[in-house]
Amino acid sequence: MRYAVISDIHSNLEALEAFLDQADKLKADKIICLGDIVGYNPNPNECIELIRKNKMQCLMGNHDSRVAGIEDASDFNLLAARAIDWTIGVLKDENLLFLKNLPRSLLVDRKFLAIHGWVSDTDRYIMGPGDALRNFELMNGLEKPVSLCFFGHTHVPAAYIEEGGSVELTPDNPVKIEKGRKYLINPGAIGQPRDRDPRASFLIYDSKKSQVNFYRVEYDISSTAGKIIEAGLPERLAERLKLGW
Repeated sequence: MRYAVISDIHSNLEALEAFLDQADKLKADKIICLGDIVGYNPNPNECIELIRKNKMQCLMGNHDSRVAGIEDASDFNLLAARAIDWTIGVLKDENLLFLKNLPRSLLVDRKFLAIHGWVSDTDRYIMGPGDALRNFELMNGLEKPVSLCFFGHTHVPAAYIEEGGSVELTPDNPVKIEKGRKYLINPGAIGQPRDRDPRASFLIYDSKKSQVNFYRVEYDISSTAGKIIEAGLPERLAERLKLGW
């Protein structure tokens, strides 16, 4: 099975469409979305409708939970909070219901765990080996322990490997999934990359080959940026797309 794993679409329709075209070329069998479908960018309804049309398995991100009214955005920065308010104002009822019903985690085909932030907390970031080690411990403590977990939230591709209590951040691409090791892997962001590369980022997990490959795909950033301005969203949101930050 070839799983395309994505995260942090953030209402960026052009980036999502570019990814879907590439996923088709790469012969992905199933698409898993790690949350934050909405926020920041101007096409929340269209992105949710594409997700539903393509039958993606999705979970809830922290922006999704704020738009759905499950938590409030009082702890968000000004740009993020303004985008949340704008999204609430334009979201269709059926798409709001879709967000409200998303799970916080997924055990996909008994092969891997999918989360947004931490195993135990949607809002927390895995920012380095120390955070990764704590999440490997949380993976061990699950009712059904897993050795492979995909996470999002940071908007930066990363792969942490644990063996014998030691954690390393590997630069490898592809990443070979080996027995006796545990893995926490982030596909980066579709809709708002933050690693100075503005191209949409995702990965393919080939369970037959036991291998993860990272990919980037270009999209029409100018079109997305123009729609941000036209919608009355903060101009800074348009600028950061061009910078990959």
